[in-house]
Amino acid sequence: MRVGILSDTHGFLDPRIIDIVHDCDLAVHAGDIGNAHVLQVLRVRGKRVMAVRGNNDTKQKWPREDRSALDALPDDLSVDLPGGCLVAVHGHNAGRPARRHTILRNLYPDARAIVYGHSHRLICDRSKRPWVLNPGAAGKNRTFGGPSCLVLSALHSNWRVEVFRFPATDRRR
Repeated sequence: MRVGILSDTHGFLDPRIIDIVHDCDLAVHAGDIGNAHVLQVLRVRGKRVMAVRGNNDTKQKWPREDRSALDALPDDLSVDLPGGCLVAVHGHNAGRPARRHTILRNLYPDARAIVYGHSHRLICDRSKRPWVLNPGAAGKNRTFGGPSCLVLSALHSNWRVEVFRFPATDRRR
């Protein structure tokens, strides 16, 4: 099973990320989505999409017509995959960056991998289990080197993570 992992779109999903995620069986968005359109784009071709609420996913920041989609977003989620459980959370409540991975591992010790966003920084910490993965920003805001995402290939016997980072199309990003 291939899982497209993304975060921090803030209302804009880079088209290159869309192409990657559409080749996956499932999309997992780790919050700060920005509007319902981002989720609709991910669902194209009947893709299953799971997403969590980020600290910027609030009624004040989402378009009025999208708020029913916002109300359906959980603070965290878990999905059973071949070989283990993947947990997604935005991460803004998981402490300071220096301790964030430890806190997440303590909160979700039974996961095989934990996905979070919030920092917009691409990180693949596979030093111990559960893995802690941040796909970086898949939109155009604060991409720190260009929009990025991850693809998790989950087999019963093995999990593998591919990193996709694209050049920023505007030097302000």
